[in-house]
Amino acid sequence: MPITTCHMSVSLDGFVAGPGQSREEPLGRRGGELHRWHLGDERATENDARASAWLMRPRGAYVMGRNMFGPVRGAWDEDWRGWWGPEPPYRAPVFVLTHHAREPIEMDGGTTFHFVTGGFGTAYARAREAAGDKGVDIAGGASAVRQALAAGVVDELTLDIVPVLLGSGERVFDGVDEFGFEPVDVLHSPLATHVRYRRTGSSPG
Repeated sequence: MPITTCHMSVSLDGFVAGPGQSREEPLGRRGGELHRWHLGDERATENDARASAWLMRPRGAYVMGRNMFGPVRGAWDEDWRGWWGPEPPYRAPVFVLTHHAREPIEMDGGTTFHFVTGGFGTAYARAREAAGDKGVDIAGGASAVRQALAAGVVDELTLDIVPVLLGSGERVFDGVDEFGFEPVDVLHSPLATHVRYRRTGSSPG
């Protein structure tokens, strides 16, 4: 049975991005420190490589928030096409939450960005339909993940817990009243502790 996944790198104080997100610093100040474990740090270990394989496994469709898609706010007054260049890593339909309608953008490599104004439930339903038997991933950022957790649709949640304190920024669990997951895999490295959780009572996907 296809499952819905989510994989986030998070600081010890619960932030998935630092303060001051901008075009120049898409992850906010010091936010890049959360991703050293899979972005070329020489201290990365085999466990980090295993966690990276979890992160990059192909999915049938993705849901992401507009803030993750890019820095443009309000009406689409420029031709922003995402942070990832002409060939994004998704290679599947990506449903972007937004309040402003926009025509789909077809990219190289199989990624098409669809812009959904009907809220998280509508975007998730479209992603489920598009994904078929390959499953959906909630790609981020923090607000989209919170909405997915509140809706109870996440079957498997992986957190890369990085030993840094950001102090402020985008906190992923604000307003989440109940966790509802149990750990099934834990990998350690000097750069992160990778914990894979499954929803309590769910079967492996």
